Amino acid sequence: MKDWLTLVSASMILIIHSMALVVVAYGTVQAFWQCIRAMGDPTPRDHRFHRAYVTYARWLVCALTFQLGADIVATAFSPGWEEIKHLAAISVIRTFVSYFLERDLSAMEQREAAASNGERVVAGSS
Repeated sequence: MKDWLTLVSASMILIIHSMALVVVAYGTVQAFWQCIRAMGDPTPRDHRFHRAYVTYARWLVCALTFQLGADIVATAFSPGWEEIKHLAAISVIRTFVSYFLERDLSAMEQREAAASNGERVVAGSS
C-alpha cells in the first residue's frame, strides 16, 4: 500500500509542478506582449506597464500556489527537514508576493477610480 501511495504521490507532484510551469510560461508570454503593446502605444504608458506587472504577479502567485500544493504532498509522504525547509521557503515567498500584489492592486484601483472621477492622479501615490 505504501509503495502504491508513494508512486501516486510522485506522479501527482510531477503533474502539479508541470501545471505550475505552464502557468508561469503562459503568464510570462502574456506579460511580455502587454509590455510590447504598451511600448508601442502613444498614450501614457505607466498604467499599462503597471497593469502588466500586476497581471504577471497574479500568474506567479498562482504558480507558487501550485508549487506549495506539490510541496505539501511531498512533505506528507517524506517529512524530512529538507522538504519542510523547502515548503516553508515557498510559503514565505508566496505570502510576501501576495501581500505586495494586493497592496499594488488596491493602489491601482484607487488611481483608476480617481482618474475616472476626473481627479488629478500623482504617480506613486495611493
